[in-house]
Amino acid sequence: MQRRSTFWTVLLLVAVAAIGSMTLTAADLPTASPESVGMSSARLSRLDAAVQADIAAGRLPGIVVAVARRGKVVYQKAFGVANLATREPMRTDAVARLYSMTKPIASVGLLTLYEQGKFRLTDPLDRYLPQFANVKVYKGADASGNPILAAPSRKPTIQDAFRHTLGLASGLGQSPVDALYRQAGLSMGQLDSLAQEMDKLATVPLLYDPGERWVYGLGHDVQARLIEVFSGVSYGDYLQRTIFGPLAMRDTVFGVPARLRPRFPLVYSSRPDGTLVPDSADAYARYTDHHFGTLSLSGTAPDYLRFGQMLLNGGELDGARILGTKTVDLMRQNHLPPNIPSITPGSTATGWGLGVSVTLNVPALGRLNSVGSYGWSGAATTTFSVDPEEQLTYVILAQLMPNDAALMQRVETLIYQAIID
Repeated sequence: MQRRSTFWTVLLLVAVAAIGSMTLTAADLPTASPESVGMSSARLSRLDAAVQADIAAGRLPGIVVAVARRGKVVYQKAFGVANLATREPMRTDAVARLYSMTKPIASVGLLTLYEQGKFRLTDPLDRYLPQFANVKVYKGADASGNPILAAPSRKPTIQDAFRHTLGLASGLGQSPVDALYRQAGLSMGQLDSLAQEMDKLATVPLLYDPGERWVYGLGHDVQARLIEVFSGVSYGDYLQRTIFGPLAMRDTVFGVPARLRPRFPLVYSSRPDGTLVPDSADAYARYTDHHFGTLSLSGTAPDYLRFGQMLLNGGELDGARILGTKTVDLMRQNHLPPNIPSITPGSTATGWGLGVSVTLNVPALGRLNSVGSYGWSGAATTTFSVDPEEQLTYVILAQLMPNDAALMQRVETLIYQAIID
């Protein structure tokens, strides 16, 4: 009897050791049937048909869609191809260029330092980035075409950097300040370092007085530099140590590293006649060694689903706590001042939290999501969303330029229409 007991004890110890040595992957999020979490398999199949129709019509090369409800993955599929020439199939672990989906991760990184008491949201930015101490605001041009500059009505704060109300431009617009950005070499992510970028930002005026407008600019690079200042380590190292490692986001990387290049789909854009052409110059590859907060991350749908589920769980996933629940609540509230009703002019639909858009008015938005849903998208037709009311998070990754908002909203509708409980 003792020999049999010893055998089972040894077997149990071997099993425990094997489990302990397993490498966690993004696929370790639990899976469930749609029906077990209040969704319909038959209705989700409508999503398959719609996406396949887009691919058959030549409007889309390939796409990955992942959906989790009540903490369980109910849908994770890849459609189409990663390369139209070779017909290589798209795969669920395809590594996509995330572009602006880098931004929410940058904000979560900075919020981990907020939780350590490193700063207050209302702190003036120049307390930590002295380059902004004497910044001026563009007020037009004189008769000779020279810029008219004035002191800002108030100092920009760290909260302004989170919510795109700091006064920064992007360098991509048509304003005189955008032109000055281009002259200074301030195109998004093209500099050598975040520190260099902050120095250059101090040489050009603000586009508007802080808090006066919402303008989608370089605020997340400011956040990324603040991470370096507060933590004493590089932005990339801090994210790896604080977010990617603890959350087992093993395929979330900067740029296009050689080890993962075979899993990167090509990025395509549409010609005027509707045909798709690949992006021949992979400018994103430079971000492998140049890390920015506005853009530069790449990742998989399963990885980003883990990030979304962490937020949905109130800052924790699989025993790894990234943020406290109150901090996540703060992040997902609308932080726009009363003079800015929405990030979309003439609408009341969408506010902005600490690094994410926030749904304020579902009828005005005309979509099936819920008030309080939050997330953000990327330039190459990628997006994620977290819906606390429905306990739902999803990730959509295509590689199509420019961002096809209509496509992503159709996919979102087909996800939500499958909710039956």
